[in-house]
Amino acid sequence: MNKKLYMVSLGCSKNLVDSEVMLGLLEKDGYSVTDGPEDADLLLVNTCGFIGSAVKEAIDEILELARYKEKDPHKKLIVTGCLVQRYGSELEKELPEVDLFIGTNGFHDIVGRIHGESPPLPSAHSLEQSPFLMDSSLPRKVSTPSHRAYMKITEGCINRCSYCLIPSIRGKLRSRSIPDLMTEARRLEADGVKELTLVAQDLLAYGLDLGKQTNLIGLLQQLLAETAIPWVRLLYLHPARVHKELLLLMAENPRLVPYLDIPFQHVSDHILQLMNRPYTKKQIIQLMNTVRSTMPDAALRTTMMVGFPGETEDDVAELADFLQKHHFEHLGVFAYANEEECAAASFPGQISEAVKEERLRMIMELQAEISFAGLQKHVGKVEQVLVEGLSRESDLLLEGRTRHQAPEIDGCVYITGGTAEPGALVNVTITEAHTYDLVGEVKE
Repeated sequence: MNKKLYMVSLGCSKNLVDSEVMLGLLEKDGYSVTDGPEDADLLLVNTCGFIGSAVKEAIDEILELARYKEKDPHKKLIVTGCLVQRYGSELEKELPEVDLFIGTNGFHDIVGRIHGESPPLPSAHSLEQSPFLMDSSLPRKVSTPSHRAYMKITEGCINRCSYCLIPSIRGKLRSRSIPDLMTEARRLEADGVKELTLVAQDLLAYGLDLGKQTNLIGLLQQLLAETAIPWVRLLYLHPARVHKELLLLMAENPRLVPYLDIPFQHVSDHILQLMNRPYTKKQIIQLMNTVRSTMPDAALRTTMMVGFPGETEDDVAELADFLQKHHFEHLGVFAYANEEECAAASFPGQISEAVKEERLRMIMELQAEISFAGLQKHVGKVEQVLVEGLSRESDLLLEGRTRHQAPEIDGCVYITGGTAEPGALVNVTITEAHTYDLVGEVKE
């Protein structure tokens, strides 16, 4: 049978890897992907349920696809992922139009569940037996452009931040073995991947559950020795675990792109303590100085949160002053979202949404100036660029990224002169810089 599948994957890159495993499993079962829900036999939403806005987005998407099922009751509607893990039994009551709910520990059994071959669970909220950890034996259909892919090296989280639900949704830390990850990396290289992005809730926690012999340094050394993938990118490095050994390895090996995503969340000591982040502002400054001296050409990305319970105007001023003194090439800023199951939800000093939004706007305006000034330094330089293909802005332009720009989250390079195929690594002379993006021409 030529069965058709329409899939929506919400949330982070780690969730996208889960979606790609489900795509691989369903393709093996005879499904092919279609661009429109109206043509599909199976409608699938892999959800995020981390914060309220993600929950709303997921519910809206489910209800939108339920309209297609209403017109054609033969269609199956399946909802998977973090939203199910968080709200399983409630969803079953509220969304009777959904045929099947599968949490984060059961998606690998999606085919068996569709065909009724796996025993039904008492409810979606039963967290599907034991915590699941993917491995390289599972089929996976990479949905990103063929020249780049994510590789998820752990599941779950060992940290206990007071604002975060990830440990309760995704469970305790589980690390994949280095041999298993190398099998997947070699397969991705054979498929033409030029940029391999390692993702985890906390990359530097990798191996802490497997003993001293397994750690991120060892994995990176094997990736360098046993593959020739030109760019290896690291996403999400916990500030308390970034050590000189990693920075030296990155400085000595240009294939480990000079890009560090270190989410500090704040710089006020009393807010960091309330967040249950195990470091101080002094330690943040020491780490940044070490990074800048060891890897002077590295791009630093961080995330900061404003509006956390108890945050004062002085705390926000301290954050703004820090950002002006210690420039980040990339900054994500979020307004604190109150989630009922988190410890921070019961903290005194809750802050109004209007004040949160004002603080968010102020910090983002400040960062726009910092980003614009920082990108001007690239004008006139030649940068290696990974070409993504035609620009999203205009078919007359190509678009790519330097080693300092991560896919999906950072700016890009608009290429106004010269030609190159998607997936090509080319030298580009930078001719202009905007607030978040660069413009350049392929160097002949």
